[in-house]
Amino acid sequence: MSRMFRILSLLMVVAMVFTACAAPAAPAPAPAEPAAATEAPAEAPAEAATEAPAEEAAATEAPAEEAAAPAGDVVFFSTQFVPVEEQEKFRAILQQGGFDVTGTEEGPMLDVILAGAQSGTSEIDVIGALHGTFPPLQRADALMNMIDVADDLSADRELTSAYLDTGLLGTDDFLHYVPWMQATYIMAANKDALEYLPEGADINALTWEQFGEWCAALNEGTGGPKCGLPHAGLFHRFLEGYMWPSWTGGMVTTFKSEDAAGMLGWVQDSLWPNVNPQSISYEFMQEPLLAGEVWVAFDHTA
Repeated sequence: MSRMFRILSLLMVVAMVFTACAAPAAPAPAPAEPAAATEAPAEAPAEAATEAPAEEAAATEAPAEEAAAPAGDVVFFSTQFVPVEEQEKFRAILQQGGFDVTGTEEGPMLDVILAGAQSGTSEIDVIGALHGTFPPLQRADALMNMIDVADDLSADRELTSAYLDTGLLGTDDFLHYVPWMQATYIMAANKDALEYLPEGADINALTWEQFGEWCAALNEGTGGPKCGLPHAGLFHRFLEGYMWPSWTGGMVTTFKSEDAAGMLGWVQDSLWPNVNPQSISYEFMQEPLLAGEVWVAFDHTA
């Protein structure tokens, strides 16, 4: 359990590294002990001073033993941080605690976990995944209750209560996961695109109609469509999480509605003609933005 707690604590540090979490700074006080040790020989006899370095050496060996702990002690699979560059950075962070991670797709990981739940022998100890991955594992009773772990982690960091409630998956006191990270869509715009903003529009508070007018003005003013969407990436989440709720006030219950039909008609007739046609092959938008192919783009990020 202590090993499990350690890796979960480390994962929470990763998730909160951009929110000024103090956990990564914990090792900083360590040098204070050798500093105190260097003062001791000033009062101690010369003979004792010759022995002090041996004690310091022993002190420095202890962390080395911990760092050398076999990464195989905890098997960690994650459907996140799978791209090569992200995985390299994530592994570098985990290796500070003697752990490693295996990137995987959701399907194969679920197969292994569910098979382990049936046999009673699990090959995976810790998983990092999206919320939708967990209901099948809940039904198979393949997860441990994380409430105590979340309580311990809450001692030195803040966990969003809404996300903790979501992790209960409809139960009262069985937490199926600890919130790890949040993903969302962001919009980026080239500075040259700002002069084409519709009159009176606030770039930080655009309506969809204003966004469509902006794309149309860019198309007309530059001689080509300069708006882009990662259609080959996670575009479905753009529709589900942003377009549908913005136009209909929901997603599941309002999926088939007049408002939804009106939204799709607007996308087809007013927005899409002013979107760069290469959007159907874009998975990420940083390269088209840097190349100047698009000047205004939406993209998915964690």
